[in-house]
Amino acid sequence: MSPDEPFDDAVAARAVIAADGTLTEWSEGAHRLLGHTAAEILGRPAAELLADGAAPPPVPADARWNGVLTLRHRDGHAVSAWVLAHRRPPDGPEATEWLAVSPPQASGPDSTDDPLVRAALTQSPCATMIFDEELRLRGVNDAMADLLGLPADRLRGLRPTEVGSRPQNTELEENLRRVLSTGRRQDMQTYMKASGESRGAHAWLARLAPLTDDSGRVRGVCVTAHDFSDQYRSRERLQLVNEASVRIGTTLDVTRTAQELADVCVPALADFVSVDLLDVRDNGGESAGPPTPPVSLRRAAHQSVNSGSPEAVAKPGQLDVYPETSPQAASLIAGRTVVAPGTDGGDLEKWLAWDPVRFRRIREYGIHSTMSVPLQARGSTLGVAVFTRFRRPEPFTDDDVLLAEEVTARAAVCIDNARRYSRERETTLTLQRSLLPRKLPRTAAVEAASRYLPAIRSGVGGDWFDVIPLSGMRVAMVVGDVVGHGIQASATMGRLRTAVRTLADIDLAPDELLTHLDDLVVRLSQESGVDAGTGEVGATCLYAVYDPVSRRCTLARAGHPQPMLVPPDGPARQLDLPSGPPLGVGGLPFESAEVELREGSVLAFHTDGLVASPDRDVDASHRMLREALSAPSDSLDEICDRVLHALLPPSGSADDVALLLARTRGLPSSQVATWDIPADPALVAPIRKQVVDQLDRWGLTEATFTGELVVSELVTNAIRYGAQPIRLRLIHDASTLICEVSDTNHTAPHLRRAKTWDEGGRGLLLVAQLTQRWGSRHTAEGKTIWAELALLDEL
Repeated sequence: MSPDEPFDDAVAARAVIAADGTLTEWSEGAHRLLGHTAAEILGRPAAELLADGAAPPPVPADARWNGVLTLRHRDGHAVSAWVLAHRRPPDGPEATEWLAVSPPQASGPDSTDDPLVRAALTQSPCATMIFDEELRLRGVNDAMADLLGLPADRLRGLRPTEVGSRPQNTELEENLRRVLSTGRRQDMQTYMKASGESRGAHAWLARLAPLTDDSGRVRGVCVTAHDFSDQYRSRERLQLVNEASVRIGTTLDVTRTAQELADVCVPALADFVSVDLLDVRDNGGESAGPPTPPVSLRRAAHQSVNSGSPEAVAKPGQLDVYPETSPQAASLIAGRTVVAPGTDGGDLEKWLAWDPVRFRRIREYGIHSTMSVPLQARGSTLGVAVFTRFRRPEPFTDDDVLLAEEVTARAAVCIDNARRYSRERETTLTLQRSLLPRKLPRTAAVEAASRYLPAIRSGVGGDWFDVIPLSGMRVAMVVGDVVGHGIQASATMGRLRTAVRTLADIDLAPDELLTHLDDLVVRLSQESGVDAGTGEVGATCLYAVYDPVSRRCTLARAGHPQPMLVPPDGPARQLDLPSGPPLGVGGLPFESAEVELREGSVLAFHTDGLVASPDRDVDASHRMLREALSAPSDSLDEICDRVLHALLPPSGSADDVALLLARTRGLPSSQVATWDIPADPALVAPIRKQVVDQLDRWGLTEATFTGELVVSELVTNAIRYGAQPIRLRLIHDASTLICEVSDTNHTAPHLRRAKTWDEGGRGLLLVAQLTQRWGSRHTAEGKTIWAELALLDEL
């Protein structure tokens, strides 16, 4: 044994005592101390090692005990040994066991004469301990002995895992080995209560430095312990603020944002956090000044260190009324943070007496400190966040108040943003719903179904659709998309939809209608102060007119996606239409295309939000759309739902979506009658007779008088003012009778009020009074004057 290695031939005596008092482990050091081998002693009661008449150690009050015991050697003589025993957590489901150690007796120099210890103690200004190459403790200073709560002269020769059984002891031993093998310094941080301290747990920084001899060989490790609780708390606060800036406000949803606030603060700042917002129904969601008691608050979110938040009295969405004495109301009225201990008297006790449920929860979970922080943003009070501690023993401090106020201030701005967005979104949605058709009209030409979905994030946009009944039982179908989102896009959409209806009412061809609509968008761009060439105020549109008599459909598009056609007996395919420029470009022509459709064909019109996806290209979306449309179904609503389910993610679309489906119907030739009219006024009477006969054959005798009179007036006007050839056509379905007179004169008739002594000028006035509606439309050959009679009214 050398002066530098006083423990060369000795090891610490170690024994493990099970919960039933029997010995389960026995080290070589224990054999040297008491003479028993492991085979002789294992399984025997540990109490047999006590010398005759020796007092047994007392039952430990905590997880550690140390003292001097008189033990019996194998040969019978008494051995006095200092023993350190500490409870060791089991590795498995076994009961807790105890580790008892006794340090070896060192025959070398005393710690004060040990040059290695003397050098370390001289150079270290704080709690210090020295370990040798075998990880055995060579010495500690008084500061370290006080932290360990053990006598310094009894610790020599013990390893870290023999001094204590905490995870930190194992971690320290691993770091010591790393320093010995690498020769480099190591830092170890932990949060714990030192055994010799009376105060609670706090942060420690252990610095491990190698100790070398003159040749540079690592002979031991110096460990110094530093209390860096202030730095630790500052770092934790900074980390919490940084985490709050990242995690709070990820969406524009009020409830989600409130939940993010609660999630961030548990357990970093509190054991339970609740977020209650002022009831929207009472004050519109915000208050410019402090609310008046009692205060109505609706629970938006809460979070707890306990699963399921059993401490919560209110459920999410529940409305509670808080009296003036409650911490919530007090903080809202004062406009500042209120910290209240759970056992405080005065107002808190009055509030608890008023609310016995909360009183029981406080006593049940041992709540000892609460902190109520008002949520304020942009001069408005939104609600209150309440922070509660019951598992953490320390109450809220002034630093905790500052931290909570900073985090809640960030959350309040996010909640205010979400509320403002929600209000604007709801306003825009209301505007959008008022501008879109609430239900599609029933027509003899098509059966129609539609869907509109606003964007999940950017809200409603300028997508729209419409089905417009035209004369001659024809129908117009339109789908459009205004650039942008929000109220401005919805307002522009409403103006364009009104313009389309107005232009459709004068029976313009699809390409002509888009030309007029393009001029309107250019004017809107100029009115808004934007150069029309930039396309900032722009739109796309597709306009189609279907005639159930000829079963032909004329379509034109302005930068809009191609429609889909699903024949009655075939798969869906894309219609190839001429590509026109988007509306607002100006100066470029539009072209129409005409297709013949069999009865039962389905036309699918949509906006680009249906097929645009960041997860796939447009071709893949079109393929999925064709597959969804091709599946047979008698219900257009079912097809709409299937298309949306196939192409849109469950979370919603990034752009708003409009979808319009129309199944064509054909009007049988038996419901159409046509006559070529000679330009002879004398033939009007025979024509009236033929019309009466035709109405009788159709079973429309109730409409005979009105129909005969309308036909007479329209035919007479065509003979008098029109040009050859003249044609009369009658069309009917279950509810409407239509009279049409066509000629090659392009001059449209005008309704005027005849004077008392005028012989003419009353014909169209009479037609207007007798029919449901009437009008004229221009054709390539001339014009057509038409009038509609409601058969149901006649019946």
